[in-house]
Amino acid sequence: MLQHLPVLPLLIPLLAGALLLMPPLTNGLRWQRLAGTLFSMLLLIATVALLLKVHNEGTLVYAVGEWNPPFGILLVADRLSTMMCVLTAFLLLCVQLFSSATEDQQGKFLHPLLMFQALGIQGAFLTGDIFNLFVFFEVLLIASYALLIHGGGPQKTLANVHYVTLNLAGSALFLFALGIIYGTFGTLNMADMQQRAAHIDANDVQLAKSGAMLLLVVFGLKSAMMPLHFWLPRAYAAAPAPVAALFAIMTKVGVYSLWRVHGTIFGDNAGELANIAQPWLWPLGWLTVVVGIIATLASKTLRELTANLVIVSIGSLLLMVALNTHEATSAALYYLVHSTLATALMFLLAGLIIQQRGKAEDRFVQSRPVNQPALLGGLFFLAALALIGMPPISGFIGKALMLKAALASEQAAWIWPPILIASLAALIMLSRSGGTLFWRTRGENSEATRAYPSQLTAVMLLMVSLPLMVVFAGTITEFTQMAADDLKQGITLITGGEDA
Repeated sequence: MLQHLPVLPLLIPLLAGALLLMPPLTNGLRWQRLAGTLFSMLLLIATVALLLKVHNEGTLVYAVGEWNPPFGILLVADRLSTMMCVLTAFLLLCVQLFSSATEDQQGKFLHPLLMFQALGIQGAFLTGDIFNLFVFFEVLLIASYALLIHGGGPQKTLANVHYVTLNLAGSALFLFALGIIYGTFGTLNMADMQQRAAHIDANDVQLAKSGAMLLLVVFGLKSAMMPLHFWLPRAYAAAPAPVAALFAIMTKVGVYSLWRVHGTIFGDNAGELANIAQPWLWPLGWLTVVVGIIATLASKTLRELTANLVIVSIGSLLLMVALNTHEATSAALYYLVHSTLATALMFLLAGLIIQQRGKAEDRFVQSRPVNQPALLGGLFFLAALALIGMPPISGFIGKALMLKAALASEQAAWIWPPILIASLAALIMLSRSGGTLFWRTRGENSEATRAYPSQLTAVMLLMVSLPLMVVFAGTITEFTQMAADDLKQGITLITGGEDA
């Protein structure tokens, strides 16, 4: 059984999604909720077991159907990919618990769609082949199309039209890029591509560069990199709270793909193709942070504010990708985990506020008070500290590590100002939004709506995870340093690996 661990993060959500569409699990929400939660817990256990096995034994390569590279489908489990899988599984469990209160009553098939979304995300993290990366991108996107419009309504429909249109264009560009890459490299296996990158025929170098730059555009769209970011605020602000929380990791798939493709295949040892994305990543990452800051200051709802803070976090990560040092990658991985958990937490809190605030929802306007001001206000305060990057929450450590990495590489003048100004903008807007949501109230709340136990459980799991990242900061940073090593060395290990 242990030799099949790398494929379990794909099999579990695939089977779970299929079973949740079949009787008797379709006979009632109670069964769907129970089964969805159990499958999510099983997925979390499997990913943690895989992470521990990889940490102790090194990178694992699973050849599906025992077809070895370059012909077979490879799953590659190293510290980086398994860390992302554990993060996805944990987030899925929290979203599943939160959805089991009332959100799954707003439309059909929420629980199986969450599983298929997780399948696409996990597959994108584990694949060792760029074509299969495209396949898993499509799986997660198809599920996200349905999740975004869950519950219906004109606002969701409009946001979904823009979201679908842009991602269909991105998928078309991805296919063009794959055709060009296959024509020049003769393979789409990441291990083979890294070996051949430095030996591309001189006549094909410009064509290979065009394919690599198309991939940069595709991954930039997926990660919401400036100027391809404008789909994100509207889509995330319109999505149901638990869906937006799961979407918090979706943009990280784009950043992960940049690391895998442009950080390794087109990395330092790629000859004429080496680091061709770096001149573009610097200004685009910087501009992404700046645009995110401006949008943050102009936000009108808590969900919109959180979505714009996602853009800021993506810009910060892109600056670390552009920096392209071991310290920068390690710091970015710590910050990636923190920002994903913190933004997911704020999206779920926005859902609770909407649930108790009535027609005002999460808009920054005067309205009736929430039913649990002390509880929600306290949770909001801690989540705000995390997003701002203030101690003692993990955001402070994540940003400090990135600033330290910039200082070590003598790029502090580029990186320090946007990151510090972004923290100031978050402080201003979160202070303003908290004051409006919890202090600018009028009248009384006549409804008895309160947070459900499963919702509070999901929120508390995310909330507790942030200070735990501080308590175990030493262990986590050691792990992220080894994950950064795997990112540079993993492709070499794949080439010589055996099927699991």
